Amino acid sequence: MSRSVQALAYARPSALTTEGGTGRLGLETSGGLTPVGREAHPQFFAGFLSSPQAAARGLLAVADVAAARYYQRTLRASLDPVVTAGGDRLRFESFSGCCGVYARLDVLPEGLDGADTGHGTTNVDVNNPLREALSRLSGDEPLHLRVGPDELAVTTADGPVVEKKVPLPDRWLRGFAEAQVITAGFDLRAELSAAEAVRFLRTLPRTTTTGAGAGGRCSLWVVPAGRTLRPTTRPVPGAVCLPGPERLTALQRVLRHATALRVYGPAAPDGAATAAAWEVTLPGMRLTLTLSPEPSRGFSGEGAVLEALATDEAAADADLVSVLLSWEPRIDTADLAARSGLSPQRVRGALTRLGTAGRVGYDAADAAYFHRELPYDAGRAEARNPRLTAARALLADGAVHLHTPTATAGPRTATVRSGERHYQVREAAGGVLSCTCQWWADYRGRRGPCKHALAVRMAHRGQTATAPTTTTTATAPTTAAATAPAATTPVTAAGETR
Repeated sequence: MSRSVQALAYARPSALTTEGGTGRLGLETSGGLTPVGREAHPQFFAGFLSSPQAAARGLLAVADVAAARYYQRTLRASLDPVVTAGGDRLRFESFSGCCGVYARLDVLPEGLDGADTGHGTTNVDVNNPLREALSRLSGDEPLHLRVGPDELAVTTADGPVVEKKVPLPDRWLRGFAEAQVITAGFDLRAELSAAEAVRFLRTLPRTTTTGAGAGGRCSLWVVPAGRTLRPTTRPVPGAVCLPGPERLTALQRVLRHATALRVYGPAAPDGAATAAAWEVTLPGMRLTLTLSPEPSRGFSGEGAVLEALATDEAAADADLVSVLLSWEPRIDTADLAARSGLSPQRVRGALTRLGTAGRVGYDAADAAYFHRELPYDAGRAEARNPRLTAARALLADGAVHLHTPTATAGPRTATVRSGERHYQVREAAGGVLSCTCQWWADYRGRRGPCKHALAVRMAHRGQTATAPTTTTTATAPTTAAATAPAATTPVTAAGETR
């Protein structure tokens, strides 16, 4: 797995202390973007939490996911959570080491008391002594929260005294991008009261199995039944996939404070395993865990972002829309369309593209995007996407032979040569491209387009995502395309580039 090392430098360790009967939770920051540019130790909030215990346990849940692997558990995982200040709320985000669980704690305006909230995104230090202190927090004593250095630290610190070097796999970067794009297609599927939520979550099995049938279907689903959810092993109408119930363990942290449980997911007419988001509402807060379709299947290979990455129109639109963002906690698509002069559809495409760079997230509860800037080189999520890289190589090597001109009405067909094999790509109703390769046979488009279909899509658009000036015949077959030497396929993780 390709990875780099992210260096995090904090002015001092985060800590929970007591002063004059008041708890003081200081979360130290390391780098990040704000409206005035990059700052070494930005400060986003200094005030009280309305529900101290719920907030402490919600933050622990996000840290639990950051330190966990739910697949191949023997490998290490550790990534300090990311916090985004949106002017009226704080969002703490993390990703599991196996890339299959995305966690977010939204501390809403009603959960923050007596202070203004800044704007920006940064990492926050959540160390083991702090976790232990938060676990011991009890009672209803006031809890003061500070995100960023206090004035004393700003004026006296000569430099960072706490440094962490965190391995940052490329799969995590792609996972953040894929998770928000997938979540944007979710709708509310079920809602339970606090009592029913606690009862349901506490009865879930701690392990599950994955069937070996078509598509490797998840063996556990839940279906609304009166005031609760009923587990089922079959994807009956109205059911929501629960892929790996043991991955909801972090929600146990906050059950005593839960006011409701909401489940979000896509329509699944073919019964295939899907991702789903599980949200526990808390006083002034929401804790959400989004699960990938299978415990062994991380978000990084889902392919939901590939279409957005494969067109220069979306790239240009994203550049325009990005300058209009101002750390909004809820992005108004209609307002962006009016300000940018783009259609709402093109704005949504631009937001999807920005999501692939970690510059926006998606909140299913608000059914809206929010602005954030992940504090790492998120451009790697695009540059090192294996299917996208392979599709560009196929197109650049003249391996795409279009049988039908781009402007022709009705289904279009093409042949793509990959190595010594030739694959037939056909456009079905609605513009969906099917292929004769094994990837399409295995997933039928549920994990995004294969590299062959993606290369055909690029050819029909007459451009590539990285080299718009490259001359490529995209409207008719050419002799060069038929006689060019075999394409070289990049070597990537097994199963990701078919």
